[in-house]
Amino acid sequence: MNSRLRTALPPIIFGVAFIAWWEAAVKIFDLKPYFLSAPSKIWQQFTNNKSLIWEATRVSGTNAFVGLLAGTILGIAMSFLLSRYKVLGEIVTPLAIALNAVPIFVLVAVLNNMYSITSEIPRRLMVTLVVYFIVLVNVANGLTQVSATQVELMKSYAATDSAILRKVRVPNAIPYLFTALKISAPAAVITAFVSEYFGGSQNGLGSRITSNIANSKNAAAWAYVLGACLLG
Repeated sequence: MNSRLRTALPPIIFGVAFIAWWEAAVKIFDLKPYFLSAPSKIWQQFTNNKSLIWEATRVSGTNAFVGLLAGTILGIAMSFLLSRYKVLGEIVTPLAIALNAVPIFVLVAVLNNMYSITSEIPRRLMVTLVVYFIVLVNVANGLTQVSATQVELMKSYAATDSAILRKVRVPNAIPYLFTALKISAPAAVITAFVSEYFGGSQNGLGSRITSNIANSKNAAAWAYVLGACLLG
């Protein structure tokens, strides 16, 4: 318990001190609300609009979660195929890299034109594509970058390809999968936010942040930012 307290105490103290300094700076320098809102005002907006912020958080969080789940499943499935058929890997990998290089707003604009304006499918597809590429590359590396000695040993035991996959390749790929998930989880949330800036229903955290900033409601915008931080 003492060890955990020593680990948690410094960031807690720093966070409290930073918020206190922020509050004091706004009052001392008489910063206007359109320039920077005080934490007390942001918290007031957060408590006054809890239901609206929760609804926006639910929308963005659902899109991020669905895309994360779908992208992970598709990425794992495709990585097994690529590790099994090298020709397929030589064809699909460059296409996946090229697709990942396309800016998000371009793909979102195309996907929004394919579905109705109230549909959440374009955002979920965008998150799926981002997560899919991350999982695909990492898991495929885990399945292929195995020790040659282990593979030779399994072959000396007359092990089949499926046995080598189960006993050597999959255990080796598990750390790569968790590394991919550590990267994909925040990327899914960020992509869900960014996808809301380019059309579709204005019901998520990203669109609410931009709309409040556009209307000079900075405290309300920061309240939605706080909701985004909690979701992240």
